[in-house]
Amino acid sequence: MKNKLTAVAFAAALGTASAAHADCGEVSITEMDWASSAVVTHVANFLMTNGYGCTVQLVPSSTTPAMASIAETGEPDILTELWTNSSPVYEDLVAENKLVELTHVLSDGGVEAWWIPAYLAEEYPELTTIDGILANPELVGGQFHDCPAGWACDVVNNNNLRALDAAGNGLERFQHGSGETLAAAIAAAYESKAPWFGYYWAPTSVLGQYPMVQVEVAGFDQEAHTCNGDPECTNPQASAYPTAKVVTAVAPGLLEREPEIVDFLTNMSFTNAQMGEVLAWQDANGASYEEAAVYFLQNYGDVWGNWLNDDARGKLAALLQ
Repeated sequence: MKNKLTAVAFAAALGTASAAHADCGEVSITEMDWASSAVVTHVANFLMTNGYGCTVQLVPSSTTPAMASIAETGEPDILTELWTNSSPVYEDLVAENKLVELTHVLSDGGVEAWWIPAYLAEEYPELTTIDGILANPELVGGQFHDCPAGWACDVVNNNNLRALDAAGNGLERFQHGSGETLAAAIAAAYESKAPWFGYYWAPTSVLGQYPMVQVEVAGFDQEAHTCNGDPECTNPQASAYPTAKVVTAVAPGLLEREPEIVDFLTNMSFTNAQMGEVLAWQDANGASYEEAAVYFLQNYGDVWGNWLNDDARGKLAALLQ
């Protein structure tokens, strides 16, 4: 309740800060439709509004429509948490100067991988490699927990499993019907300290709450990974997922119009551990994205304080002490 009341007070501050110190004009920023990006947006919104005096417009969006909008209209000003590997037009827009990359907003990048619970890795260290798992499939329950049909990882994982002859080595692919049931399987395994092996990604509330250890499958090979992403791949070869470059990018006009905001956004970056911890708190408390942003601001002052200039840091001191 304290955090929710504090979030209400912070929301009220958002409504008055611009009038109090209108140093910045109007700025538009995407609110993408997944958790970590929404938290980034609300953190940036609060800091821009209260630290720099901006009038911020949140633009609900997702990757494809956001890229189309910036290409056609030059708006919105700020695109938060773009996973560049899932946007084929991203590099073209940067090359055409329709989009300017500022920072890796997730400093570790987006991670897709195969995992086992930390307690399993501690008991059986050999399971931290795929060779160890294929030699001892019973220790992971004889199953690979996979993502739902229709997800890109569905095809990639299936081809990797084919390349490794997982079925021939006693490992059955169990495909979950939704992201929710895949997450629930990890939670259930942790509750009973049961065997578990499968696919997941970071940063997420699940990996923020349940310590998992990445399984070493193979080195990343671009040619193999490209083939593995094709349902018609005839000769799959084992390959790790690449680390996704996850960035904040802006419309070129913002560089001249709001240089202090550009400097701030260039400094704004989260580790996967930080974001995972915030998302785990959000999930455990049934909190909104705004409340999760407040939680980050209250608990990571030593992180975001370094993103700001001296003037903005001073304006925020009274609100966040």
